[in-house]
This record gives sequence, C-alpha cells and structure tokens, in this order.
Amino acid sequence: MKEELMQKKQVETALPSCINRRQFLFYGASAVSTLALSSIFGATSALASEALFAKYPRKKIAKLADLKQDVPIEFLYPNNDATYAQCFLVKLGEKAGGGVGADKDIVAFSSLCTHMGGLLGRSYKPEHKVAGPCPSHLTTFDLTRHGMVIAGHAVESLPQIVLEMQGADIYATGVSGLIFGGAKNPGV
Repeated sequence: MKEELMQKKQVETALPSCINRRQFLFYGASAVSTLALSSIFGATSALASEALFAKYPRKKIAKLADLKQDVPIEFLYPNNDATYAQCFLVKLGEKAGGGVGADKDIVAFSSLCTHMGGLLGRSYKPEHKVAGPCPSHLTTFDLTRHGMVIAGHAVESLPQIVLEMQGADIYATGVSGLIFGGAKNPGV
C-alpha cells in the first residue's frame, strides 16, 4: 500500500498541473468577454474615426496678410450653416498643436462649446491663449494644445479645423473632433 501511494505521488508530480473548475470558468468567461467587447468596439471604430477626423473639401478662409496676432477671424466651415458651422481662426503668436504657418501658430476651431453648444467665438483670451469661458457653463479650452478642456463641464476638446497653407492663402480641409449638435459632423 505504501509503495502504491509513493508511485501515485511520483506520477502526480510528473504530470503538468491542470486548472480547476473555477479557473476554467474564469478563463472561459474572460475569453468570451474579450471577444464580445472587441466585436462591439471593432464595429464602432469606423464611426469613432469619422467623428475624430472628418475630411471636407478645401475652403479658402483667409490670407496670411489678413491676420493680426491675437485677433480672431470668424468664418463658416464645413458648410454655410450659421447654426453649426461657426468657427474662428487666430494667429496665437506661439507654437500650437495643429498650427500652420512659419511659426506653426495659426489655428482654427469650432466656435461651439462641446458641452452644450455655447458660442465661444468672441471669448478668446490672448493673454492665456484660450477660448472661454463658455457663457453657458464656463468651460475653457487651451488653443495651444489642440483645444483641450482646461476648466469647466465639457469633457471633449474643442473641434479643431484642419488647416493647410498654399502660398499666402489659408485653407480649411477637415475637422478633428465632433462638432456640437449631432452624432456626426455636418455634411457639406
């Protein structure tokens, strides 16, 4: 009997350890959850990328000579809908994320706050290079850092208008972010 137990113990130590029922259920549930979530988020990734960067036809919005440092210029983009296409262009005088021009300091953004659509176009503060505070709930956006939220209720950055330079002309070519007012950016 003692000899039989010794042989059994040797066989048990020679075999690789197996997982128990609890581990099997845990690993199985984890695998199923991972597959389910990846299929859900995989399906919406096309919508997310559309919301993050919407490409539109090029539209001339200003000439370099029209710009004065820290003086915003208002324009409509991506279409001419005065409700949802209000934007502003500004030469900040310091390098900014997404900036164009020799000093990479010319940027443009939607004028609509991402929280509840408050109008920001005339709330530019040159001493801090910010838009805001929003008249509705005081959200403020850093224009040197792609319009990220620095104070207030909004949780999304201000949509940045993608700019290109051609000689002395400044063109809008797309929108980075979701403009307030819909599930996707407006059509042309």
